[in-house]
Amino acid sequence: MSGETIISFHGISRAFGDKVVLDRVDLDVLAGEVLVILGGSGTGKSVALRQMNGLDHPDSGTVVVGGTDITRLTEEELVPVRRKVGMLFQGGALFDSMTVFENIAFPLWEHTSMTDAEIRERAVEVLSFVDLGPEVLPLLPSSLSGGMKKRVSLARTISLKPEVLLYDEPTTGLDPVTSMTINRLIVDLNTRLATTSVVVTHDINSTLYVADRIAFLMDGRFVFVGPKAEAATSTVPELRAFFEAGGTEK
Repeated sequence: MSGETIISFHGISRAFGDKVVLDRVDLDVLAGEVLVILGGSGTGKSVALRQMNGLDHPDSGTVVVGGTDITRLTEEELVPVRRKVGMLFQGGALFDSMTVFENIAFPLWEHTSMTDAEIRERAVEVLSFVDLGPEVLPLLPSSLSGGMKKRVSLARTISLKPEVLLYDEPTTGLDPVTSMTINRLIVDLNTRLATTSVVVTHDINSTLYVADRIAFLMDGRFVFVGPKAEAATSTVPELRAFFEAGGTEK
């Protein structure tokens, strides 16, 4: 890890009606790391993640990505930011009516001038990164298992060579073996592609496998931010209890 700050929250607040989910939070994401945002259901983890590529905007405070304040950018202005900050959505968000190839090719058609041959070559390459072969290219998402859908979605996410990868509950709904496959891919891709990753989860096993640092979100605040090794013995009793309970809350 370089230690350089690549994403930074400064005094971020976000509320939905009377419910405050982020309360004047500060957070730095360091280049090259895997940062896990950990917490129970409904604590605002995904809301925090969506601030990082402008899918949600704070009520106050600023979000800085790669030195640029993205807080008030328009959708058009956010396009280059989202090329740099790719996101794997919880449900995968594949287009059901498109083949695997068309799903992976879609962002390349939209955002590059690559030829059809170059796009196919890139599709085969990114599939290999997630341990899938070219034989899946003509398949529709409906014929894929849950784990394969996640891997195809991840291949699509990395097709534009983002600098940062955001993962929203990447192992939710997957069996333990498939979950471990995804965990290994997160770590492997972060190293192989020299990216930075932010993972939102309540899965302790996943956290322990992938995290360099942990940010624990509770009552709208990051009450602990630090190395994984320090989290289990933190002075924050709720975080210790979370580890002892095995992150079983859904």
